[in-house]
Amino acid sequence: MTPEPHSLTSTDDPALGPPPGCPAHGTGPGGLRRLYGPEAEDLGAVYEKLRAEHGAVAPALLHEDVPIWVVLGHGENLHMVSTPSQYCKDSRLWTPMLDGTVKPDHPLMPHFAWQPICAHAEGDEHLRLRGAVTGAMSTIDHRGIRRHINRATQHLVNQFCEDGKADLVGQFAEHLPMAVMCEILGMPEEYGDRLVQAARDCLKGSETALASHAYLMEVLSRLAVRRRAQPQEDFTSHLVTHPAGLTDEEVREHLRVVLLASYEATANLLANVLRMVLTEPGFRAQLNGGQMTVPEAVEQSLWDEPPFSTVFAYFAKQETELGGQRIRKGDGLLLGMAPGNVDPRVRPDLKANMQGNRSHLAFSGGPHECPGQDIGRAIADVGVDALLTRVPDIQLACGEHELSWRSSVANRHLVELPVRFAPKAQQDVMERPAVNPLPRQRPNNWQISSEQAQPTVPAPAAPAHEPTPSPVPEPARRPGVFRRLLRWWRGE
Repeated sequence: MTPEPHSLTSTDDPALGPPPGCPAHGTGPGGLRRLYGPEAEDLGAVYEKLRAEHGAVAPALLHEDVPIWVVLGHGENLHMVSTPSQYCKDSRLWTPMLDGTVKPDHPLMPHFAWQPICAHAEGDEHLRLRGAVTGAMSTIDHRGIRRHINRATQHLVNQFCEDGKADLVGQFAEHLPMAVMCEILGMPEEYGDRLVQAARDCLKGSETALASHAYLMEVLSRLAVRRRAQPQEDFTSHLVTHPAGLTDEEVREHLRVVLLASYEATANLLANVLRMVLTEPGFRAQLNGGQMTVPEAVEQSLWDEPPFSTVFAYFAKQETELGGQRIRKGDGLLLGMAPGNVDPRVRPDLKANMQGNRSHLAFSGGPHECPGQDIGRAIADVGVDALLTRVPDIQLACGEHELSWRSSVANRHLVELPVRFAPKAQQDVMERPAVNPLPRQRPNNWQISSEQAQPTVPAPAAPAHEPTPSPVPEPARRPGVFRRLLRWWRGE
């Protein structure tokens, strides 16, 4: 099939009309493949069929047979996100939205609907809103956040370490990002099961999603009001007080987007990295042997299983060409992160190690590139390292084939990751993660990040009456250096 003669947004073309009751192999009007329904349970396979049939840019159908282009090529995706003169994220330009093909109750409307946020803005308005978000991000104390990530990890591990078993999705990956984001936004007191469940509910689109969204917005609204009245040193305060002068609505909407997007992306990233460690012997052997660090493992996961499979959506501002396809003004295009990452032109061997290569599409690119990607990486780096240090004997408690995902065109979310290990004692959350007992002289194979563990023995106290002999100046300074490092680690 040659899709060029057909506009994906033309509903009047008889060639696009399906025969009555046509069940043809998961295809819809015009023989286009659907990205939803039973035939799309394995979207990775669907994308490869589309690539074989159409090349780097392929026509497809979203829910209710709404036409869309799927950008499958790595280079084509980068071109699209980096060319704002041709493509934007303003859905008010989308032909199916303008002609009523996309109804207000469309199941993907939360993704499509235009909102007063930087992700949907263009030109000067985009610079104003994006500048406020990146300006607030720039004030984050990354060292302090890494210490908080460690403490939050210790707190979560303490809740299941004595049991010798856990579900690393429900008890870890879905909680750690929320605990960290609440600290960053300046509402640590709001972190808890209810907030985690509300975020998950919003993203699943369940029957109670609207109530969960209302609760989430109530929490963020209270926070915005408090910080406008009394700013502090947190992301929300810097967003409120930024010279861009965001309105109350703009502040609330950006807090919602930052919280939900970072939460979902990082929860998926954590689960995916841990799954790779537990199910791929070669992956774990490289970590154990020191050939790969946790940050490198995170990047490998971002290539193989990006937290978001696609992003809704870019829209053509004019008639153009992409990947050999004729794109008409008003056409919609999916940013294909997952299919772009496995483009055979950039990854002819999918088993090849991608260490040190950050050119994946997991965080998009161009003007709308994810501004919080360093925070997401830090949560995964520190959280995975600290968890594996506490429970180095952790093993998958089921067959790999028993793992299941909740899938959509937007992403794949691991449902559970059951593990077992020898029960461990709880640990002071202010201490560096440690395996107990652990001989002092034995290297810890799981301590593989670039940040080295601090000694677990206390600093020697000075004698009460007689000073410690100090014939050589350098050794005499070591206790002071250690104490400074200890204070730094504890955030004092």
